[in-house]
Amino acid sequence: MDIKKAATINHRQYDENIKSLAKNNRKNATDAEKKFWYALRDKLKDFKFKRQFSVDNKYIVDFVCLEERLIIELDGGQHNENIKDFERTEYLKRQKFKVVRFWNNEVLKKIDSCLEAVRAELINGNP
Repeated sequence: MDIKKAATINHRQYDENIKSLAKNNRKNATDAEKKFWYALRDKLKDFKFKRQFSVDNKYIVDFVCLEERLIIELDGGQHNENIKDFERTEYLKRQKFKVVRFWNNEVLKKIDSCLEAVRAELINGNP
């Protein structure tokens, strides 16, 4: 098998793996992700969001409004000062996305203030 064909097969397999992982993430959402998803759909109906969305087949983001280039990430304790999260955020910014992060406990305890922050980002524009 030539190198180009092998690369195409590997890319296709990687693409399918990312899709499968995103689908699995949607089925096994955390309590914070479930609560946030239902609140987004209820309170911010004027904007279309997707959940567990693959950006460039490189990263799966929790929520994205493609039209406004806004990504919302919900973080648990494992994300505290995580260098990979920093690198990921920088990559997404280079792709012209604005990234907003909330801690899971913020979403579970103060969902309305989280939604207001998202609304402000949507109304005030993009990077």
